[in-house]
Amino acid sequence: LKEENAILRSKINKLQILSETQADKMRKLEKKLEENKIKEEKEAQDLEAMVQHVEQNLQLMTKRAAKAENSAAKLRQENAQLQAELRSCRLEKEALQAGQAGLAAAKHNAEVALQHLLRVTSSSRASLRQLLSGAESLQLIADLLKSIDRISEVSDDGQ
Repeated sequence: LKEENAILRSKINKLQILSETQADKMRKLEKKLEENKIKEEKEAQDLEAMVQHVEQNLQLMTKRAAKAENSAAKLRQENAQLQAELRSCRLEKEALQAGQAGLAAAKHNAEVALQHLLRVTSSSRASLRQLLSGAESLQLIADLLKSIDRISEVSDDGQ
C-alpha cells in the first residue's frame, strides 16, 4: 500500500504540475486574447474614423463637382451667346464691308467680341479641366471605399 500510495502521490504531483502549467498557459492566452480584443477594437475605431473622414471628403468633392458642373454649364451658355454675338458681328462686318461704311468700327467690334470669346473659351476649358479633375478624385475615393469594404469583409471572415 505504501508503494502504491507513493506512486499515486507521484502521479498527483505530476498532475498538479501539469495543471499549474496549463493554468499558466490559459492565463497567458486569456491575456493575449484580451490584448487582441483591445487591439481589434482600436483598429475598428480607427477604420471607422477613416471611413467617416473619407465620406466627408466624398461629400465635399461631390459638392465641388456639382459647383464645377454648374459653372461649366453657365460658361457653355455664355460661350453660345458670345458665339451668336460673334456671328452677328461678323455679319455686321460683312454688311459694312459691302457698303464701305464704318469699316473700322465693325472691325473693332469684331475684335472686341473675338477677344471676349477667346477669354470665355479659355475660362470654359479651365473649368472643364477642373470638373474632370474632380471626377477623377471622386473615382479615387470610390475605389478607396471599395477597398475598405474588402478589408472589412476579410476582417469579418477572419473572426
